[in-house]
Amino acid sequence: EKVNKNGLCDPTIQSSLDIIAGIYLSLSLKNPLKKVLASSLNGLPEFFLTEAIHSFTSRLQKELNTTDLYSYRKVIDNISSCMDNFNLGTASINNLLKNVLHFLQKSLIEILEENRKFAGNHIVQTRLMNDLLVGIRVSMLLVQKIQGLQGNLWKASSSPIWQSMCGLLSIFTKFLSDDDLLQTIHSTSGLAIILFIKTMFHPSEKIPDLVSNLLLRSADCTSIPEWFLSSCRSLCCADISESALLFLCQGTLAMLDWQDGSMGQSGEALLLDTAHVLFTLNSQIKESTLEMFLSRILASWTNSAIHVLKSSSPSLKDNMNGNSSIVGRLLEYVYTHWEHPLDALRHQTKIIFKNLLQMHQLTMEGAELVTDPFFLELTESLLQLEWHIKGKYTCLSCLVECVGIERILAVDKTIPSQILEVMGDQSLVPYASDLLETMFKNHKSHLKSQTVDGIWIDQWHETWVSPLLLILCEGNLDQKSYVIDYYLPKLLNYSHESLRYMVKILQTSIDAKTGQEQSFPSLGYYNSRGALGALMACLRIARAHGHLQSAADTWENLVSSARIKQGLIHQHCQVRLDTLGLLCESNRSTEIVSTEEMQWIQFFITYNLNSQSPGVRQQICSLLKKLFCRIQESSQVLYKLEQSKSKHEPKNELTKQHPSVSLQQYKVGTLGPWSSCGGRFLSISLCSNVYTVYQLSHDIDVGRFQTLMECFTSTFEEVKILAFDLLMKLSKTAVQFQDSEKLQSLFQAALELSTSTKPHDCVTASYLLNFLIWQDALPSSLSAHLIQQVACGHGDKSAAVVERNTLMVIKCLMENLEEEVSQAENSLLQAAASFPMYGRVHCITGALQKLSLNSLQLVSEWRPVVEKLLLMSYRLSAVVSPVIQSSSPEGLIPMDTDSESASRLQMILNEIQPRDTNDYFSQAKILKECDSFDLKDLNFTVSKIDMSAEIKGKEGKTCDVTAQMVLVCCWRSMKEVALLLGTLCQLLPMKSVPESSDGLLTVEQVKEIGDYFKQHLLQSRHRGAFELAYTGFVKLTEILNRCPNVSLQKLPEQWLWNVLEEIKCSDPSSKLCATRRSAGIPFYIQALLASEPKKGKMDLLKITMKELISLAGPADDSQSTVSQVHALNILRALFRDTRLGENIIPYVADGAKAAILGFTSPVWAVRNSSTLLFSTLITRIFGVKKGKDELSKTNRMTGREFFSRFPELYPFLLKQLEAVANTVDSDMAEPNRHPSMFLLLLVLERLYPSPMDGTTSTLSMAPFVPFIMRCGRSPIYRSREMAARALVPFVMVDHIPETIRSLLATLPNCTDQCFRQNHIHGTLLQVFHLLQAYSDSKHRTNSDFQHELTDITVCTKAKLWLAKRQNPCLVTRAVYIDILFLLTRCLNKPTKDNQPVLESLGFWEEVRGIISGSELITGFPGTFKMPGLPQYLQSLTRLGIAALWAVVAKNGEQTRNVPISFSQLLESAFPEVRSLTLEALLDRFSLAASGLGEKGLPALLCNMGEKFLLLAMKENHPECFCKILKILHHMDPNEWLPQTEDCVHLTPKEFLIWTMDIASNERSEIQNVALRLASKVIAHHMQTRAENRDSIAPELKRWVQLVVLSCGDHLPTESRLAAAEVLTSMTPFFLTNPHPVLELQDTLTLWRCVLTLLQSEEQAVRDAATETVTTAMSQENTCQATEFAFCQVDASIALPLALAVLCDLLQQWDQLAPGLPILLGWLLGEGDDLVFCVESTQQVEGDYLFEKEEVNFWAEPLIFVKHLHKHLFRLLSKSGWHPSSPERLCHLQKTASEQCHLLSQLFRELPPAAEFLKTVEFTRLRIQEEKTLACSRLLAFLEGKEGEDTPVLSSLDSPAEARPLTLPRTEMAR
Repeated sequence: EKVNKNGLCDPTIQSSLDIIAGIYLSLSLKNPLKKVLASSLNGLPEFFLTEAIHSFTSRLQKELNTTDLYSYRKVIDNISSCMDNFNLGTASINNLLKNVLHFLQKSLIEILEENRKFAGNHIVQTRLMNDLLVGIRVSMLLVQKIQGLQGNLWKASSSPIWQSMCGLLSIFTKFLSDDDLLQTIHSTSGLAIILFIKTMFHPSEKIPDLVSNLLLRSADCTSIPEWFLSSCRSLCCADISESALLFLCQGTLAMLDWQDGSMGQSGEALLLDTAHVLFTLNSQIKESTLEMFLSRILASWTNSAIHVLKSSSPSLKDNMNGNSSIVGRLLEYVYTHWEHPLDALRHQTKIIFKNLLQMHQLTMEGAELVTDPFFLELTESLLQLEWHIKGKYTCLSCLVECVGIERILAVDKTIPSQILEVMGDQSLVPYASDLLETMFKNHKSHLKSQTVDGIWIDQWHETWVSPLLLILCEGNLDQKSYVIDYYLPKLLNYSHESLRYMVKILQTSIDAKTGQEQSFPSLGYYNSRGALGALMACLRIARAHGHLQSAADTWENLVSSARIKQGLIHQHCQVRLDTLGLLCESNRSTEIVSTEEMQWIQFFITYNLNSQSPGVRQQICSLLKKLFCRIQESSQVLYKLEQSKSKHEPKNELTKQHPSVSLQQYKVGTLGPWSSCGGRFLSISLCSNVYTVYQLSHDIDVGRFQTLMECFTSTFEEVKILAFDLLMKLSKTAVQFQDSEKLQSLFQAALELSTSTKPHDCVTASYLLNFLIWQDALPSSLSAHLIQQVACGHGDKSAAVVERNTLMVIKCLMENLEEEVSQAENSLLQAAASFPMYGRVHCITGALQKLSLNSLQLVSEWRPVVEKLLLMSYRLSAVVSPVIQSSSPEGLIPMDTDSESASRLQMILNEIQPRDTNDYFSQAKILKECDSFDLKDLNFTVSKIDMSAEIKGKEGKTCDVTAQMVLVCCWRSMKEVALLLGTLCQLLPMKSVPESSDGLLTVEQVKEIGDYFKQHLLQSRHRGAFELAYTGFVKLTEILNRCPNVSLQKLPEQWLWNVLEEIKCSDPSSKLCATRRSAGIPFYIQALLASEPKKGKMDLLKITMKELISLAGPADDSQSTVSQVHALNILRALFRDTRLGENIIPYVADGAKAAILGFTSPVWAVRNSSTLLFSTLITRIFGVKKGKDELSKTNRMTGREFFSRFPELYPFLLKQLEAVANTVDSDMAEPNRHPSMFLLLLVLERLYPSPMDGTTSTLSMAPFVPFIMRCGRSPIYRSREMAARALVPFVMVDHIPETIRSLLATLPNCTDQCFRQNHIHGTLLQVFHLLQAYSDSKHRTNSDFQHELTDITVCTKAKLWLAKRQNPCLVTRAVYIDILFLLTRCLNKPTKDNQPVLESLGFWEEVRGIISGSELITGFPGTFKMPGLPQYLQSLTRLGIAALWAVVAKNGEQTRNVPISFSQLLESAFPEVRSLTLEALLDRFSLAASGLGEKGLPALLCNMGEKFLLLAMKENHPECFCKILKILHHMDPNEWLPQTEDCVHLTPKEFLIWTMDIASNERSEIQNVALRLASKVIAHHMQTRAENRDSIAPELKRWVQLVVLSCGDHLPTESRLAAAEVLTSMTPFFLTNPHPVLELQDTLTLWRCVLTLLQSEEQAVRDAATETVTTAMSQENTCQATEFAFCQVDASIALPLALAVLCDLLQQWDQLAPGLPILLGWLLGEGDDLVFCVESTQQVEGDYLFEKEEVNFWAEPLIFVKHLHKHLFRLLSKSGWHPSSPERLCHLQKTASEQCHLLSQLFRELPPAAEFLKTVEFTRLRIQEEKTLACSRLLAFLEGKEGEDTPVLSSLDSPAEARPLTLPRTEMAR
């Protein structure tokens, strides 16, 4: 309206527009208001536009006139935002184009100058360089968007715009070659230069030629315009760097217009020239960031090529098709880089490959894709590659997308199975699953298009789903897990209908297996997941991804509840997790949790809280948290349902209950001190999850709060952390549970623990103190430490209280520490024995870490505290550092038993002069005896005693101080001081200027801390001390690098130069440690370099590496040896440091050279350091070894890739190898050992040729082959072996037969007079390894393979004399026989004409000749000894056995032509021969026994029982004896046991006694086998001589004792596994027999063994014992006792199941009366002497610092007590049994009451807060108290003193236990 009335001249409107313009330009770039204003102003009416543009122009002009350099960035941002979809802004820029360009030119010049001034201050420099980058980008934006540059008017050389443009072009050229700038600036400058050329150069048709000349460095300065020459002279006339050229290529591809071939022929020529330049750069560039740029630019080049090819000339298509050199080189680039360690670079290779295929398609002009030779050849060569190559997957995926899957499946139908096979390797899994997804999608589309009806789905399932199910049921653990996580979801997401197919097959498989389980499958089956696991995994994935939404497909309809329960307690953890996942995960977060699901969850929690695996614990927590969230989020839905229900319907009570009510009680109940670490961890995590989701803490009462606090005593810090976090989350009113006296005792306990000699106690103290600080529960007496009281604001009261409490505690700790340091200055020994000071420092650090130190209120109080803390740290360090810095800190304390040893210590004593008043360090003391050290004798000789010198412990008794105690006190003190100083630097605000009021650390203090770290890192000798000093120092260097104070920022650089200078000069007086891998020096340099900003130029790293590599090279004088050692050790540390990442890779080649050359040094220290460096480099290059296989395929590289990444190593390795090979077998008397040969061969054997390598490569591996072959002539055996292994990867599989034949041809004939056995041995080893590789290769067609091997066999026959006596050397004879054996293994298979190749060649005839003429038949002279004899005998035996089997296979029972019999081999005098023979026989017998063999035993072996019995009696070689017993165990006793009397004059009973004697006396492995054999003999006796059972009663008793002795926790795992196996096999005879054979006491003893094994710490032992329980509950008379008969269950539920079966059996046997006292005795823990237990605990704690008793981290003693109590009570209640003679239980009642009295007395003797101070004794007493209570309750129940209610243990209250595991005798689970 105003406009209409007043026209446009209204000053209000003008001023409004002016203000809006001002507001817009004053806002920052990222302010959302800026966008809003721009959007609003874009809709301004036309009549305002002129005024608005005027306002914006004038405002922008003012901005452009600014002269403040630090305001330039704001102006540049405003210019940028004006061009960002803002019409007014763009118009204003157009009006001011000249000024804007001038401003940009001026600002870039000035910012660059300012950047130079601040060289070294990287914080300011980073900001300025960022401004430069934005300036360049805005300049480019201006050129692209502003209309004013569209015409030609500005192109006059006098035009200011033209001059500014030339100026900017000149600046960009300067930026491009300025090495001080960031690479992103170089990259953007390259783009800008080409853009400006494109905009300014005329005529535009000549631009491609100009750019081409620039890239090829062929520009003719005379033909270039003057303006361009003046702006870009360095580009035209001077040499430019590789990076500059690279970024010009990038600009060319990104900025020129490649669409539709608009640049014509010259554009095509430019495209080819660019490719040529990029390929040249590829061979020159080493830096990883530039490599990354290059890969992106090559990908960009392929994109441009695709655009050009769409409308290109035929000649270009010829240059770009699959057979062209450009595509060849691009493929070479892909093959070289597809395994590159950088993910991003590997991704670029995929793009390049994909584009290549598209390029070839564009050049084909309508030819058929599938039959195209290029695609066919590519497919074939890719499929030939090994599956461990990651690039194979990505390229095959691209190929499938391009040409379809049918061609690949036609080549090999098993491809899907092959890919699934490799999914056990985590590094390959993502690639494999992506490829499979591409393939099955393509296949489905193809099949759909080919068939009309739905038949195709069956073929698709057969191809893709069947192999998957096979893996899920039978694959290894990792394989299945990865397939489930990666592949299964993709398959189900794509094909929902496949789920029903999978479920149907798996359900059928489970039913079939259940039918077979009567026969008790082997442990292997029980240890697998099977079909049930596969079913649960499929359903879990399907439910989580929403594939079970339809009513017919709900998961409850697909799987029965019995199966769910079986899954929840399955023996395999992954099945349990998948079943839990099925219950917890859903794609709908509001899906209601049913009552049944909640019951199942409770059932799961009951038996699965105690897990040893951290991964399993994390997954359980995660799944249950999802469930809790779902319960919460579904509550609204549930509420609505409840509302809509009719009033008559019963309410769903359980679902309405809060889950915390049903679960929390159990979870906190499992947190007692007796709980295992895993159980505690999981319980606290779940409680924490419940609290986080529901914010509930109402059911945490006093007892539970106390229980949570007791978790601080756990030795596992993860448990302490979780408990502390949970306590912090709970209501702050929790402190009402603690009275003041309790608080005082807690605080005192924390102070006492902080000086404990046990390191984990001080961690407990730290958590206790932090808890008291944060709960504001400190004793009132502490407030005296505060001078200034806190003035609390309203909002921040709690923070102020925490700060006040922290300050009080730190002051209190410092007072104590000060006193202790003073005492330690007088006697370090006293300190180590009574009050090691590190605990106090740890508590101070812990308190500081929990406090927010940047917002302190009591600053004036904190300052003196920090100052005092620093001084105290230095003082403490001064006391302990002499020990740490001595040349032998571990053996410092001079205690010894003889004067000679004591005198050797004198040097150390002289070296360190600590301030110790008792002359302890001044001279060595000699002890009277080795095992005790009386500290009364410190000040005097042994004969004199001075009572004042005793070292008193905390209880006032004299205690021994060992070297370990002093050392631990010292290094831990150093560690804690270092961490404290690091924490102070990290957390405290710094006073950057002296007068600032907020800072707590001054610049001087920071420098002092730096000097402290420097001194200790460079001088400490103890690894624990300097490793942790490093941790603190890293914190300091990170702070310094971010510090605005330039003097502090420069400190790391100064320190680095100083230490490098000290290393270089290698002054004899230097205190640097030259031993112990240079001790802390590498750590020091590592910390300084790793803190350097990664985005910068990394100048410190570059200079340091250059210095170190020059120092690490071969030294000329002995003086520089020390420097060389230091340099090698530091290089090793730097190459190991992952934080340096790819920045260190350019130095790998030089490091490898230094290591290989250093290995030839005459100085041992240099060789040692070189070896360590070399080992690190191997890991850095080839990756971390993931398995035991030294040359695993995942830790190898193709020769092309290796030498492309490290091209300098190619000539170096070749030259070194040549030098070695030329002199390796010289005729010198002393063999020249060439130590570097080892390292050269170690590198070379990790390379392998790729079918993709091609023959034209400049880095061909062929030149190495003759030199490696020549290394096989080395006089050193190990070198010859290594040369043979190294040769294999250098010979392509196709060339192996030819190479083998040529090697065999070089061997001498028997008539030759002069030959060397070393040469023969080296050649034969090479033949052997090549033949082995050839036989293992999978990509051979059978006919070719047979043909090639037949030729090789013919060649070997020509040199057979080497395997006979004509050859005097046993070593070469052995290798030749190994080659023959290998040939027999490969070729002994019938061909089409049914005659094996070897037979047709007469090969076996020759072999028989060799064996019959060998020493195995004729024997050796009496004292025959010769090198290689054992090896020769083993090789000969292997060949003999192969010949034997060959005859058996051919002739059946006819054994006339046998060259040597098994009897002859078994009677050999050499154990090597007997052992190998027995091994071969054992394999056959075990196969026959397991039923896995094709057919039974060959007739040859059927009657050998007598032979083995005779051998067993006379064999004295332990290994052979063990194998004989194993064979007897595998044989049917019916065959040999009746023969014992005739054969070895022992009756079967005597033989049993003999076997048990062996089981009692022999070493463990033989014991285990003998126990198994004895059990088999007993089982045979029980089956065949039932009527004579009493005759072996004593032997049975002895056998029971043997089993008991094999179950001890202290025994090796193998012994306990043997016991479990024996118990399983004997279960039907002794444990569950309806008519007991043994006495009840013995039967129960065996059951007790099972229960003991079920609580073993080793998973394998628990699993084996679980099999015993499964066997026991699956017998005819016990299968009704539980609902889990024939199921694979976990040990945690096997324990209550075993007790349920035992109670059931006691009823069946009618043995309740005699059995009950025994079981009550188990409950009471009879045999445990309480007083002794407590005293022995104190003894152990007092005397030994590192002694560890047997600890079981899995068993929870009270879980057993709880289950036993529950089942006994149920048994007594159900049976209604009462003791007929109560006096039988009197003994137990008396014992229980005595224990109650003793327990109360022992509890009274414990100090206050005993749960913290005397944790072990307190826990033992608590456990015994619970046992006694349980027993007393049952005894009282028997006397009728208690009612019918179930007595429940107070500490193990569990609602989840309410439902029994037992069933009525009639019910049976599915």
